[in-house]
Amino acid sequence: MQHKIIVAISGASGAIYAKLLLDRLVALKEQIANVGIVMSKNAQLVWETEVGNNNYSNYPFQYYTKNDFSAPFASGSAQYNTMFVVPCSMGTMGRIATGISDDLVTRAADVILKERRKLILMIRDTPYNLIHIKNMETITLAGGIILPATPSFYHQPKTIEDVAASVVDRALDIAGINISTFRWGS
Repeated sequence: MQHKIIVAISGASGAIYAKLLLDRLVALKEQIANVGIVMSKNAQLVWETEVGNNNYSNYPFQYYTKNDFSAPFASGSAQYNTMFVVPCSMGTMGRIATGISDDLVTRAADVILKERRKLILMIRDTPYNLIHIKNMETITLAGGIILPATPSFYHQPKTIEDVAASVVDRALDIAGINISTFRWGS
């Protein structure tokens, strides 16, 4: 299956997750038909601060501005089948949970949910308050997947990238993308 993927990058801390996801998608190009990226200005600043470069625009994917409602994935007819919001801020999650489609990220998430496709929110903030938990419940009941950026350590990671990759690989697994990664019991 050729996947059509939306990657929304919010301004929450955790740019390493977005970077590793984009790196993985480049490496998995034989399974990917199309990738559209929406990245906020805040996300660019966080990437530059945390990753230490501004290479976020160097990936071979189509980039869309936050208010570009002519992007193909602003409509279900474009048949994008997966959306990752990575990292996902609590504000972005809240707008998605309440159906506020005031920008391309929230509109695309709304489309993915209404079309019963895979919406994967890699939330990064902690701790959670009751509003966050109720928003997670709402999104889950609507068919979305809440994937906290909580790494595993079974694979005995050696670098921070190894730690973060355990979360990114889990997200790709959930999306149905075939990857080679650590498997418990293998």
